[in-house]
Amino acid sequence: MKKRDGFLNGHLLIAMPGMGDERFAQAVIYICAHSDEGAMGIMLNRRQDLKFPDLLLQLGIINEAQAIHLPEPIKLFPVRNGGPVDRSRGFVLHTDDYACRTTIPVTKDICLTSTTDVLKAMSMGKGPERAIIALGYAGWASGQLEAEIAANGWLTSPVDADFLFAQDFDHQYEKSLRKMGIDPTFLVGEAGHA
Repeated sequence: MKKRDGFLNGHLLIAMPGMGDERFAQAVIYICAHSDEGAMGIMLNRRQDLKFPDLLLQLGIINEAQAIHLPEPIKLFPVRNGGPVDRSRGFVLHTDDYACRTTIPVTKDICLTSTTDVLKAMSMGKGPERAIIALGYAGWASGQLEAEIAANGWLTSPVDADFLFAQDFDHQYEKSLRKMGIDPTFLVGEAGHA
């Protein structure tokens, strides 16, 4: 079999109604890495009960006095539940206008950074123009994601940066389907067989 590194990099996974794993019911996941060894992605449409300033305080990046003086957009910046794996680890999916030594390109204009460097930069207004902060990730072993797609567990779709970084992520599931030309009310979880 020919090796296909990055085949689904930069694509969305959209859970089908018959998704057997409740953790991924109506999930929209951005695939950051996909190869013969497995896949890794960030769930986009689940909120954490944590705001960005709380995360900065917990990590010791800022103190209480500095938190008070953060700009309003930073104070309101949401933190997402990136998936069920390693939920204490943070990831920032962002535009390519920011990079540090640990930044990994996902596509030509989207990057992933998993160190506090990007959080520090963001808290000082020197981070990427657009970003998603998530705790945890979704991961698949070799061949697992492909098997789930073949079993009608996921739809896949290309995605652009405007759609990816849209802040109205509570409705991202329905919007992802509609962007593909699918009315969510008519979507069924079983595949037809001839």
